[in-house]
Amino acid sequence: MLITLPRMMAEAADGLDDSEFLLYDHGDPLDPRLEETTFLVPSYMTARAQLPMSAQMPRLKVVQLLTAGFDGIPELLPPGVTLCNAKGVHDASTAELAVGLALASVRGLDGFARSQMAGRWERVFRPSLADRTVLLLGYGSIGSAIEDRLRPFEVEIVRVAHHARLVPAVFSIEELPRLLPRADVVILILPLTAETRHMVDDSFLSMMKEGASLVNVARGPIVDTDALVGHLERGRIRAALDVTDPEPLPEGHPLWAAPNCLISPHVGGDTTAFKPRGLELLRRNIDRYRASLPLLNVVRH
Repeated sequence: MLITLPRMMAEAADGLDDSEFLLYDHGDPLDPRLEETTFLVPSYMTARAQLPMSAQMPRLKVVQLLTAGFDGIPELLPPGVTLCNAKGVHDASTAELAVGLALASVRGLDGFARSQMAGRWERVFRPSLADRTVLLLGYGSIGSAIEDRLRPFEVEIVRVAHHARLVPAVFSIEELPRLLPRADVVILILPLTAETRHMVDDSFLSMMKEGASLVNVARGPIVDTDALVGHLERGRIRAALDVTDPEPLPEGHPLWAAPNCLISPHVGGDTTAFKPRGLELLRRNIDRYRASLPLLNVVRH
C-alpha cells in the first residue's frame, strides 16, 4: 500500500511508516514509486492536470480530492477507481466569501474602493441587505452554510435545488421562472454538470429583477459569460464573481471592465480554514482505507 500526498498535506501521513507514503506535487519530476500508489491525493486545484498519470498506476484504488467540485475528474480515472471529494472542507470559507460578495455587491463596496483609489469622497445611497430576498441556487452543505451566515442579516431566504424537498422547504429548479423575479440576490452554488452548464443564460438573467445581484461561488461555466456581459453593460443587474469562464480571466476580457461587476480570483475555499479541515478528512479516510472500512464522501465507485 502506498499513499501519495501533496506536500502541503504531509501531516496526514503522521503515524505511517516511510514506506507507506510518498510526497508528490504536480510538476515534480516523476518518481518511480508513483506506479505503486494505491491511494492518491492530487495537489489542490491542479487535479485535472495531474490525474492523467493515474493510467500509469496499476495498483490505484482510491483518489481523494481536496476540492468539493469534481467536474471532469471521473473521465480521467481508470475503471474501478473510487473517487472521493472534499465535501465539508470548504463550506465555511466559501460561505464567508459568498456572503461577503453579496454584501459588497448590494452595498456597492467595490465602488467605494474605486473612489478611495481616486481620492474622491462620494456619498451614494445604496440598498441594505436587510429585508432583501436571497435565492440560493444549489442547496447542499455549502448552500446550508451560506444560509446559516445570512440569517443574522434579516433576509428572506429562498432555497432552490434540482429536486424539491419539504424539510427544509426547497423549491425545484422548474420553479425558477416564478422565483427569480422576486430575488434581490441570486447566489449560485450548484455543481457543474451537463445540465447546469450555461444554465444562467440570457433567459435566466432576463428573469432577474432589475438591479438584482448575481453571486457566483460555484463554477464559471454555469454562467453564459457573453450573456452576463450584455446584461451588465446595459446596467440591468450587478454581479460578484469568484469564478469565471474562461478562468483565469485573460487580460482585456470584457468582464474586467463591465460595470457593476466585482471579481475575486477563485479563492472561495483557499483560506486558513482549508488545511486543518482537509487534514482531518484525509486522516479519517486514510484510517478507514487501511482498516477496509467504507470511505467518506464517495462520489464514484
